[in-house]
Amino acid sequence: MIGLSLDKIKGIRMQFLDVKTDYAFKKVFGSEDSKSKLISFLNAIVYDNKDIKIKDLTILDPYNIPMIKGVKDTFVDVKAVLEDDTKVIIEMQVLNHAGFEKRVLYNAAKNYSIQLDKSEKYHLLNPVIALSIVDFTMFEDSEQIINRFKLIEKDKLITYNDDIELVFVELEKFNKNLEELQDIKDEWIYFIKNAGSLEYVPNNLDEEIKTALEIVNEANLTKDELEAQHKRKEFISIQKLAILKADTDGFNKGMEKGLEKGIEKGIEKGIEKGFEQGIKKRNIEIAKKSISQGLDDDTISLITGLDIDTIQKLRGC
Repeated sequence: MIGLSLDKIKGIRMQFLDVKTDYAFKKVFGSEDSKSKLISFLNAIVYDNKDIKIKDLTILDPYNIPMIKGVKDTFVDVKAVLEDDTKVIIEMQVLNHAGFEKRVLYNAAKNYSIQLDKSEKYHLLNPVIALSIVDFTMFEDSEQIINRFKLIEKDKLITYNDDIELVFVELEKFNKNLEELQDIKDEWIYFIKNAGSLEYVPNNLDEEIKTALEIVNEANLTKDELEAQHKRKEFISIQKLAILKADTDGFNKGMEKGLEKGIEKGIEKGIEKGFEQGIKKRNIEIAKKSISQGLDDDTISLITGLDIDTIQKLRGC
């Protein structure tokens, strides 16, 4: 019974917004009432190994619903200035698109450079931290869920400057369940990844995270807020579908080109079978990816051509 809430015991089912969408993410971390939650989150994710913790911050450009409704992109950011004038840019990115890594670096450098007017001195520049929470795997060679980057010398790893720091949290690598959470860092990552699938408020979460769940509890939202969330999830699902289709089409074209090349060289035996096996293997990989992204069986079947029974087997049903 550890971790169960009273509501769960009573059988009261709750529904929460998916915090990976722009409206819910900014409602939790970018609203006027978000300061304590944002401080807790940043201390857990960015400052967990530092002696000095954030005690106060200012949220820049708090969200408003009309602005969020008009956003036609797959990312959203929250900006805050800490007590020591460090600027933190917190970004939630749900799709891995070409140039994403460069955009993160560009945004960090831009926010660093625009601090000064032409007549001001460089020593007045304050640090910038770009924290990106991504719903995919960025660094295949790293098993770490959180990866941090800064300017260092390539051979001796001597630190050049700490003024620009890039921090990435890869949600896809985080697979702990409620009973396996070890600290508040785990709890915040679990919250962002899984809030949309929870049916109750777990008792073993930090109080700030429990409050965050109440903020995204659908029972506490207006009809307009729920409609805004639904439209954002629909838009993101369409974008995911487009990327998966593009990957599939690109793979199929590559296989066809390889098949033609093989025929030209006279290697005909077994190519057709290998071609089919290759496509099936790729479709299974796409199906697994789609399952992890929360797509339903019918959509996955439409994308991959796999039957429902095969997809359910991949789910472990």
